[in-house]
Amino acid sequence: MDFTPTEEQAAARDLAARIFGDLATPERLAAAGTGSDPELWKALCAAGLVGAVEELGLLGLVLLLEEQGRTTAQVPFASTCVYGLLAVAAHGSPEQRERLLPGIGDGSVVVCGAVSGQGGVRARAVRGEREEGESQQAFTCGELSGTVPVVPWLRDATHVLVADEQRGLWLAPITDAVGVEAVELTAPWAAGRLTLEGAPAERLGSAGVDVGAEAQQPPSRTPTPSPYADVLATARTAFAGLQAGVGAGSLARAVAHVNAREQFGRPLATRQAVQLRAADAHMDIEAIRVTAYEAAWRRDAGLPYATHALTAAWWASEAGQRVVHTGQHLHGGAGADLDHPVHRHFLWGRQLDAYLGGGGEVLQELGELIVSEEEEKEREVGEG
Repeated sequence: MDFTPTEEQAAARDLAARIFGDLATPERLAAAGTGSDPELWKALCAAGLVGAVEELGLLGLVLLLEEQGRTTAQVPFASTCVYGLLAVAAHGSPEQRERLLPGIGDGSVVVCGAVSGQGGVRARAVRGEREEGESQQAFTCGELSGTVPVVPWLRDATHVLVADEQRGLWLAPITDAVGVEAVELTAPWAAGRLTLEGAPAERLGSAGVDVGAEAQQPPSRTPTPSPYADVLATARTAFAGLQAGVGAGSLARAVAHVNAREQFGRPLATRQAVQLRAADAHMDIEAIRVTAYEAAWRRDAGLPYATHALTAAWWASEAGQRVVHTGQHLHGGAGADLDHPVHRHFLWGRQLDAYLGGGGEVLQELGELIVSEEEEKEREVGEG
């Protein structure tokens, strides 16, 4: 494993750091309220950072999201890249990729995701076939009905990636058949309640897939994850990277504060208790970062990474909330000020903890996955 960024990844990360540092200032964030910053989003897209993720891979995206997390910039960067660009690039048909990726890259198409299984969405599919060249092509369109209580960045989105009850993935444009009701979360993520009433949608990857092509694939002892499983693992990895940045930004503010703040003629940073608390937070951030890097690197290398994504999500959930609590506590009374910039990191850290599923739920899923993989190995040995 080599987590060293490529030249392109490092350049993109540095560019993202400059844009977020210049535009995601506390004053602009306060002015944005609970919504997004359209000028910042426009700047990111104009710089080509969203479109570049297709080439930079998931590891590159994690590096970019760390920079967003450091400033808690209010833009739908993570959701559009995970549920839009990477999902379509990995699982969309050639026609879908050609039609959707340019718009996602330039920011005119903003995608959010309702794939966590919060609600029961029913899909009524209509499948058709047509001849194209020498191969037969299969197409699926459909209608979605159901409700998802909370979808982050829904109020900014032009499209939403929805998982139905059978874990099929559908891409639905925001139309009159899609109800969007504002929901305020702990963090200002422009969230909404999604209500679908016969909403038109297209099955991700259905168009342009050769009928019977799956049966022609060579057998493999390493099963390919379903689109749903891959998108979910990608989201967990990406948002773990975002949490690493949120924690790093919180700790950086705390370190600056304890170095400047004096007590009895000495900076607070000289106190051993303060040093130990900050050191523990630093180690927690490194644990989040390295597990997110490993999961992202494995996906980019085409290796199984489901357990690694869950490991990153567990660290981001458990350690992430410890870090943002530390950042706020080391500010003393100032940390209790709801308008202080460090409080924004606290809100984001707690929101990411909930969004990733909570440490206990993630740990249970990880344990069940490890057991199932071991049982599968024993079955293969028995059959061999």
